[in-house]
Amino acid sequence: MMYITSEKERCVILASYLVENNATVRAVAQKFGISKSTVHKDVTDVLKKVNLPLYNEVQEVLERNKRERHIRGGEATKKKYRSQWECNN
Repeated sequence: MMYITSEKERCVILASYLVENNATVRAVAQKFGISKSTVHKDVTDVLKKVNLPLYNEVQEVLERNKRERHIRGGEATKKKYRSQWECNN
């Protein structure tokens, strides 16, 4: 669980982690024990007012994740059905 006194401080920490690790919003939320909506709000709305250069880097990562999400979803579905097939055989 993440206990940070300032919303500004939290958004910079979350954004830095997201950029350094090319992480998804879901991965950041899981890492810090907070909701996806809180992460998204912090790295978009709050961060834009606090640190514009970091905000721009975050936007690049979020756009890349958005372009690639169908691939990750397809891989997850493939893995799911492959494991079900292996259990039945």
